[in-house]
Amino acid sequence: MSRTRTAMVAAASTVAAVGVVLVAAREFLKNQAALARRRIGKPLGEAAPDADRVWRSAYEGKPLRLLILGDSTAAGLGAERRKDVLGARIARGLGRRLRRPVRLRTAAVVGSESSALDAQLDSLPERYRPDVAIIVVGGNDVTHRVPRHVSVQHLERAIERLRDRGVPVVVGTCPDLGALRPVPQPLRSVASRWSRQLAAAQAEAAERLGAQVVSLRRTVGPLFLEQPDEMFSLDRFHPSALGYRRTAEAFLPAVLAALGIEDTPPAPSSPLPPV
Repeated sequence: MSRTRTAMVAAASTVAAVGVVLVAAREFLKNQAALARRRIGKPLGEAAPDADRVWRSAYEGKPLRLLILGDSTAAGLGAERRKDVLGARIARGLGRRLRRPVRLRTAAVVGSESSALDAQLDSLPERYRPDVAIIVVGGNDVTHRVPRHVSVQHLERAIERLRDRGVPVVVGTCPDLGALRPVPQPLRSVASRWSRQLAAAQAEAAERLGAQVVSLRRTVGPLFLEQPDEMFSLDRFHPSALGYRRTAEAFLPAVLAALGIEDTPPAPSSPLPPV
């Protein structure tokens, strides 16, 4: 057998071996994902508490209109009381800071990927114009292996639609899925890497389009890693009431900045008012 033919056979064998390894790895991760879904289950159901109402109604003045778009975290799944969902927490914090009532409208839907943002915006009344909109999305894109550039395109379109209406936007980037204890290794590490990559792409796109960005991995991620029993709800996947409180505290400075009320967030050492 000539050297060329030998080299070709060796190369073909190597490619075949790599293919077998990749298929085996993909099947292994698929099985781990199925295991994680069984561990997590759906003990919370699929509906978050309805928190759409006017918060801090004792204050005078026209209510500030706050819109929440995105996935189950945006909707507040995991909170047992409506005042503990993310939107309500942020609305209460804004109302207290501004001494003004805040009307919350939640278009976020449990289980949504970034592709659902268009439909969420379409679901709003034609004349509805929020004073500020918050988008929290990305986790389901990672778990469902949506290509990163596709996820970001959907986010960009949502931001552009809102900005075209003159609505300031705040984006909470994809949290670090490495904090999810029910997800076995090595899938947890893989999910962590994917979620960080998506978060970085989301942040770049949001900033380029003029939106405020809140890195959930950096602001509250360490708390979920260090205090999982307190920060996660019953399913160990969605935030608890405390998890939503801390997440709302992370959002509040960015929302105020988006409204033009504060140009820069307060220093980390400055305590935020309770929300």
